[in-house]
Amino acid sequence: MPTENYKKLTPEQAETFHRDGFVFPVDVLTADELAYFNDGIKRTEARIGGSLMGFEGKYRANLHLLCKWANDLVRHPAVLDAVEDLIGPDILVWTSRFFIKEAHQEDGAAWHQDVTYFDLDPPDMVTPWIALSDAPVESGCMEAVPGSPSLGQLQHQSGIAKSSLNLGGQAIIDDFDHSNTVFGALKAGEMSVHHCRTVHRSGGNHCNFRRIGLAIPYIPTYVKRPRGIRMPAMLVRGQDKYGHFDLIEGATDDFADNAAKLHDQVFDMYVAAHKEQRERHEAALPA
Repeated sequence: MPTENYKKLTPEQAETFHRDGFVFPVDVLTADELAYFNDGIKRTEARIGGSLMGFEGKYRANLHLLCKWANDLVRHPAVLDAVEDLIGPDILVWTSRFFIKEAHQEDGAAWHQDVTYFDLDPPDMVTPWIALSDAPVESGCMEAVPGSPSLGQLQHQSGIAKSSLNLGGQAIIDDFDHSNTVFGALKAGEMSVHHCRTVHRSGGNHCNFRRIGLAIPYIPTYVKRPRGIRMPAMLVRGQDKYGHFDLIEGATDDFADNAAKLHDQVFDMYVAAHKEQRERHEAALPA
């Protein structure tokens, strides 16, 4: 359970998160750290020969299993301190995923809730979104509906959001009120944190620069998946007393042979589990 002896967030920030389902901005990275992580992206893209967003999503996902610099980022103490303030001291990384929009790229994400196709019980996942470049409103920053976790799980349909940065191209098809939204604009080195049932979306990048962010869903160790493929996760703080996931290790170097094999395996499992849960969630929908 979350602590009241806050390590990173102020009591007001924690209250905002629990009331609205998200909080921003939270300072996390120094200028030197920003340079280190952006250099890691540059070196990795040079090695794979293209954007992290290409290659059918292989390198935008779970790069902490393949590259040390990405593993350093998902284990960053300031990030984990904020997460611990919200979900307690025993923390797993469920996955990580880059959201990069090139200058004047129109791809975004339709209204959705992150946890829809994850099948986590209870749905106690929180996701820091770390800005590795500036992310103003014009760049397609996150737009969220305050208080939306209280709506519960809304029905989604995959494949209907065109030019989507989400794996399933999903969008909410239930009615909900989005007349009073908030834009989570960030400066490089800041992050937002949102609950997995927060209703949110993002638009295209209308800026003259590349907008770069990393989303890292974290779950407390008591969370489980009640059905489907048994999945891996990485313990980054505390201890796992439950054993609901197969624990894996992050990269200690860049592109080591054993790390590349693990990254491939986890990517295939993630895609398979996502498809499995998408079909289960949508089984009751009309053809």
